Amino acid sequence: MSDFVALKPESIQREIRNTLFGDVPLKDVVRAHPKMTLAEPWAAFQRARDLRDAGDAEGAKRELRPVLKTLELETRIFLQAWHNLRELGEKPPADRAKEVLGIVVEVGMPKGLDIVAAYRDHRARYFNYGGAGVLWERRDETLDVLIDELLQAGSVVANAIPPWTQPKPPEPKKGMVRINLLTPSGIHLGQGPTEALNQDAMGGPILSAAYGLMKRLVELKRESVETKD
Repeated sequence: MSDFVALKPESIQREIRNTLFGDVPLKDVVRAHPKMTLAEPWAAFQRARDLRDAGDAEGAKRELRPVLKTLELETRIFLQAWHNLRELGEKPPADRAKEVLGIVVEVGMPKGLDIVAAYRDHRARYFNYGGAGVLWERRDETLDVLIDELLQAGSVVANAIPPWTQPKPPEPKKGMVRINLLTPSGIHLGQGPTEALNQDAMGGPILSAAYGLMKRLVELKRESVETKD
């Protein structure tokens, strides 16, 4: 997939947004990734779903546990496996439960939503409310430091608050910002008015780091366009 994309239709942007958190219900995982179902690890999710539907929750867990041990596994898939294992009643080890593996920052704009997402594998995404998108698949180490700084700022907050146990809220409205910290124990969530969260002792560093990452992603997109010209 190209690093720089256009996602103008709102339905496409919303569909992609739903893949950023690694929290698709087990019954919908295969449907959310239809082109990947014949290959591992997606085939393991399909087998786990079928076993769960047949009443064999333990068998479903046995299918998903090896996913967590897959070398070079994309962070979002790792989060997805933990989400579905939690659905089946399995909890992560205490020493890893609050490990921040990804962060999704959502900013309510006058005409839509701006989203910045970053993950432990140094992949990153930025989606502008107008439909522009940057998908960073770690072509090199350019963004590693910025992503690590964002994840570190999120770790401070995750260790101070419990995971969110209710259904994920709808998209934040204009003037609101939501910070989603993605861990094996679930999403740790904080939300508030943009200005207030910018000044918050814990939320402020996350938003500052997210803005720095977003700015660099946009610069890389601009540099790429100029190089092609």
